[in-house]
Amino acid sequence: MQRGRVGPQFDGVNTFFVALATAIDILGRVLFFAAAVLAIVALVDWLVRTRRISPFNPVARFFRRAVDPLLVPMERRVVRAGGMPQSAPWWMLVTLVIGGLVLMAVLRFLLGELASIAVAVRAGGGALAYLLIHWTFALLQLALIVRVLSSWLRVSPYSPWVRWSYALSEPILRPLRGLIPPLGMIDVTPLIAYLALRIIEALILSAIR
Repeated sequence: MQRGRVGPQFDGVNTFFVALATAIDILGRVLFFAAAVLAIVALVDWLVRTRRISPFNPVARFFRRAVDPLLVPMERRVVRAGGMPQSAPWWMLVTLVIGGLVLMAVLRFLLGELASIAVAVRAGGGALAYLLIHWTFALLQLALIVRVLSSWLRVSPYSPWVRWSYALSEPILRPLRGLIPPLGMIDVTPLIAYLALRIIEALILSAIR
């Protein structure tokens, strides 16, 4: 009797994950199509802006009237960064491509983690505890990576995008700095902390298996 009630429930969960995976694949194709269209638009707009297409051409008139106003926000950012305004379409394309790749990676990661939760719930409390411990260490390791990358890119530690990584990693790195001196101008404590977290995670997870 119990199997008859549980089976359809699991079938429904499997159907949900299949539908979600299909939706993510469709989104990926939409983003690819959007990037292809934007690449064509960026090429034509660049040709118009650099006068390789006559400004009196109907295509040039259409782009000046309909497309250029849409590129004004990106153009302002490019100019503030010291770039040329005619490169704004290409930067918009780069932003779309990189943003799309990051979005797809995040969605696929979340799908995998949701599937792991479903499996853990089905397997029982021990598997769920295993998953929670793994997530905790993964979040701390991610915080270290984001902190290092933000320092390389000179992003302010008070930026809302990276502030969380400093809040999570500083309690780990502060004691290590008192024990491990920097190698010249290089602070090696994030690397040591990352490796230590991997080792501690492996020990804990192996103990509860």
